[in-house]
Amino acid sequence: MNVEVSQIAFRLEAGVTGFRDRGDPPLPRTDPRTCRAAWYAAARAAGGQVEDFTEQEYPQNFHVATISDRAGAHIALFHAHYPLIAFVGDRRYWYTDEFQEPPAWATALTDIGYVVLSAAQLLSPLTESDTSPLSATERRQIKHWRPQTLGATLFNSWD
Repeated sequence: MNVEVSQIAFRLEAGVTGFRDRGDPPLPRTDPRTCRAAWYAAARAAGGQVEDFTEQEYPQNFHVATISDRAGAHIALFHAHYPLIAFVGDRRYWYTDEFQEPPAWATALTDIGYVVLSAAQLLSPLTESDTSPLSATERRQIKHWRPQTLGATLFNSWD
């Protein structure tokens, strides 16, 4: 039986919002140095150059990086807790529906072990995702901030 990717619900792992319950273990971390090294490898694959890599700062739960190539600037968000990457059109404090399709060279990032998310995934309604692993704290944050999309939930600046 063939199942289309769009029919498979994205599973949000515990801590993916950047929040946890007090008694829970610390959230996993994506090492910024590893992210930066992956970004330089992607720049080589793109035939471009790294413009910058900005590490996550509270309350954002993502690092931001830019590569410039012949097609222009490409801005990526590296999730601070899981190896997830989203592409966006410009730098903002937080994101709701500004997600873009990754460039073809983004496969260099998947080859290193990152999950590069498509615009369709990121713009899909949060209600279509599997949120069962999320903690009570994360559910309260979602209820408070009311993100409409998967992307707005994964890459946020909630405090």
